[in-house]
Amino acid sequence: MELFTYDDLKKIDRPSLGKMIPLELFRSVRLIGMYQGLPMNGKNTTMAVGRKIGQSLPVKTIEEALAIFKDLKIGIPTILDAKENEFHIKIDDCFCKGLPVHEGNMTCDLEGAILEGAFSLIYDKKVIVREVKCNVNGDEHCEYIIKLI
Repeated sequence: MELFTYDDLKKIDRPSLGKMIPLELFRSVRLIGMYQGLPMNGKNTTMAVGRKIGQSLPVKTIEEALAIFKDLKIGIPTILDAKENEFHIKIDDCFCKGLPVHEGNMTCDLEGAILEGAFSLIYDKKVIVREVKCNVNGDEHCEYIIKLI
């Protein structure tokens, strides 16, 4: 049973506070509540949530998926390489940009899972996403390898 659709979520009636929330709140939910509060840094949860979000997006092409990614201010995606069944995408201005560096940590699995869900919707195939770079790890930007199976 689906209680909400993507179109439902765009219906906002907050005359005083508007439609924006501070990035600090989102980071708190993600990095304190989930990353630090759940087993395995919340990866199982964020992956399941991200896939569902990606599959709910009203997209039919990669370009539409990447445009929504930017419109939702998740980050600014750029395709670095595209092969028949594999994409290499970097994300500039990811939600983690500016956080302290913690080498060896990749924190953007939710964002990768959103891409995974959207790509699986677009291609009607199983998709696997792997985060290979992250600002929190000390990398210049976040990057993902997306494979269509």
